[in-house]
Amino acid sequence: MTAMVMKLAEMLPPVLAMGAWFKNTVCAVQGDTALISGSAGDLGDAEACRTHERYARELLGGMAQPPVAIAHDLHPDFHSTCFAAELAGELSVPLIGVQHHHAHIAAVCAEHGVTEPVLGLALDGVGLGTDGAAWGGELLRVEGATFQRLGHLRPLPMPGGDRAAREPWRMAAAVLHELGRSGEIGVRFADEPAAATVATMLQRDLNCPRTSSMGRVFDAAAALLGLCLYQAHDAQAPMLLEQAATRYIAVHGWPRANSSDWLITPSGQLDLLPLLAKLAEEEDAGRGAACIHATLAAALADWVFQTSHRTGVATIVCGGGCFFNQLLIRGLNESLAHSDLVLLLPQALPPGDSSIALGQAWVAVHKINGHT
Repeated sequence: MTAMVMKLAEMLPPVLAMGAWFKNTVCAVQGDTALISGSAGDLGDAEACRTHERYARELLGGMAQPPVAIAHDLHPDFHSTCFAAELAGELSVPLIGVQHHHAHIAAVCAEHGVTEPVLGLALDGVGLGTDGAAWGGELLRVEGATFQRLGHLRPLPMPGGDRAAREPWRMAAAVLHELGRSGEIGVRFADEPAAATVATMLQRDLNCPRTSSMGRVFDAAAALLGLCLYQAHDAQAPMLLEQAATRYIAVHGWPRANSSDWLITPSGQLDLLPLLAKLAEEEDAGRGAACIHATLAAALADWVFQTSHRTGVATIVCGGGCFFNQLLIRGLNESLAHSDLVLLLPQALPPGDSSIALGQAWVAVHKINGHT
């Protein structure tokens, strides 16, 4: 196994972090060095799980001192969580659970050597929240071992649970339902045999867990615009959406964002339903794709600017798989260009789940050190 070496800004106690589910990596921290394994893949098959265990034991064997704790994701059913418990038992050391989006932001803090409070903008497909719900569009105040959830995207129902992540048309149906337009589901998705069933599920709130995921918002947008109804691979819908937007912007430039297309509630919730309602009526898929990118960049900038003003925290840290989207980064940078906010993005590691182990380790060592 070849491990990536990252120098850290401070001397830290030895910790082993086990990562999450998708694009799993393992991270060993000791002193001022973090060693991050290559990816074992998604821990949904036996071979990936065996590779994960091998990488963990190889990193463990290479540590000059045994770890004082093992860090893991909050999800109890992940293989990485279960193996973390097994190793902790063997070593007689404590387990430290780290919330998924806290870890995303902490990974970027580790990379940049940031220990002061930051506002973390964590946007991805899904991660288990501390309330047991599916998070994925989060605004957090992060300071070392602690975090506070300051805001999140308006939750959308996922008809069929995880199946909605594979079939974006279901997320589009959920948006129509939230807009009070359930009667349109069967007409708009007439070729889907399950359309009537999904409409009923939404009306009766049956097997429709809610999620604050930005990834599911992208899925819904792609389906509303007719760009992707089914995903053949992970993040296909958001990628098709970004490609369509890129082509449109290359010819027509960025569309103007309209501040009436989002709402920020007093509790800090960012509501994108007005934007999605507009996309449901859009006939030009490229224009609609460009519109969602322009509007999201403006809405997110507004969200973090208001929160920064309220909290006095001026460093914004971005993490999560949605930041693979270069248009989103470009738009957010431009939207914040004339503000006093500092925007930090992943550089050495990708923004997705392969950085989770580093973030877990960063949180764990600060918890051990008694930092906040």
